[in-house]
Amino acid sequence: MTVRSTGQSWALDIALAQGGFDALHPQAKGTLEQLGHDHADFDKVFALVQSGAMLPKAWATVAGQAEERAAHHERGGFAQTAADLYVRAAVMWGRAQYSVFDATDPRKLAFREHANHCVERLGALRDDRVRRVELDFEGGRIYGLLHLPAGEVRNAPAVILGPGMDMIKEDYIYAAERYYTSRGIVALSIEGPGQGETRAGGLTVDLTNYERAISRYLDHLASLPEVDPQRIGMFGISMSGYWGSRAAAADRRLAALAAFEAVTGDFQTIFEQAQPTFKNNYMYMAGYTDEEAFDRELVARMPLGDLVQEIDCPVLYGIGEFDELTRLEQALANYERIRAPKELRVYENEFHPLGGVAAEIFRFGAEWIERALNGEFAEAGRDVRHYVHHDGRTTDGTANPTWWLGAVPAQITAARRA
Repeated sequence: MTVRSTGQSWALDIALAQGGFDALHPQAKGTLEQLGHDHADFDKVFALVQSGAMLPKAWATVAGQAEERAAHHERGGFAQTAADLYVRAAVMWGRAQYSVFDATDPRKLAFREHANHCVERLGALRDDRVRRVELDFEGGRIYGLLHLPAGEVRNAPAVILGPGMDMIKEDYIYAAERYYTSRGIVALSIEGPGQGETRAGGLTVDLTNYERAISRYLDHLASLPEVDPQRIGMFGISMSGYWGSRAAAADRRLAALAAFEAVTGDFQTIFEQAQPTFKNNYMYMAGYTDEEAFDRELVARMPLGDLVQEIDCPVLYGIGEFDELTRLEQALANYERIRAPKELRVYENEFHPLGGVAAEIFRFGAEWIERALNGEFAEAGRDVRHYVHHDGRTTDGTANPTWWLGAVPAQITAARRA
């Protein structure tokens, strides 16, 4: 636990009690629905929450209800109804286990066992089109879920679905089916070092091992007869926009990258200015208990800087105008450094969850990747920018907010000249 989180826990409790989850993550419900959470489940959970300490119990309680209902329908032979409920239960069990920051806590392990059981039953009910993946990696194991289109599949495009720092592989089950396998695209939702089961097995995240894990997942996808190894892309949100950027710079096999809410700026913003739970979580992921050592050894070295100049595949970035983890000036400066074919969308008045446009960006990101993997958007010098207004209009040719009145912050112009 950080000094800030210990001293400010009362403030987070008041925010949860008075404003629910939106007080911490504005409009996040829209994003969580794209991650398989039913809005009714979400409301039931937060009706039970008056403080952060109550979160594991609330998630586990409602997850258990959904799992029990799923088993009821499975016994009755209603396979698809049961499968849908198992997805809802799995993502809630995932939230429950995430709320416990101790990889050895028996409660965390019990919640994980329930999530695994729900995924196992889902796979059985989906004709084995959802498959568990376990890979050896640098003395440990990394875990994913493979999602296959229906029917006979050969030489299809594939996408790696990268989770944010507080996500797990199960969070992409709904999106994998809705946006990828339904279009004939193989999807692999992953956990990198520091996340989910991978962290529970003792594998922590450092500065560079997440992109090496992505390369290991690329090895696996490229070995499958269902996959065309020349057409593998990545969709990432939040920290996976950061990790995906590092991976695209390091491994030329990534043929396209779509990243929303990517954390691409000064990490002092996320770890010192944003709510302290972010730093708590990342210290846990990285295996640090000494906050000063974490700041000294990792945080200062994390910004992407000129590394993005090594990316050569088409990239798409989307970010909220008021993203609290990456200031817009920082995101635009990072974008200026990219030399690969690129596209940027800034969403007016949106925060880090991009909850107000979540359904749009999940569909748009998937469609953009599909087209990119089929050879579009690769022309040298491509630079497409949009400012997406809250009222539905879109300004093309620039992603700068209209209220800037044409003035460009020095941080952006300096990056443009570099």
